[in-house]
Amino acid sequence: MMIPIRCYTCGKVIAHYYDDFLDGMKAGKEASELLDSFDLKRYCCRRMLITHVELIDDILTFSSPVR
Repeated sequence: MMIPIRCYTCGKVIAHYYDDFLDGMKAGKEASELLDSFDLKRYCCRRMLITHVELIDDILTFSSPVR
């Protein structure tokens, strides 16, 4: 998980919501419904969860083994 711990704009801690957000999205729930249940009302915090893209799996394929 590489999501930022805090929202870039307001500084609210949001990283602990990310796993629950992914699980809810996989279960077929609406993003707005999930974010409301987390009590994330600000657009900046909502943006952090909705637009996050996991790139670590793609980057790891290019890493070389450490010797």
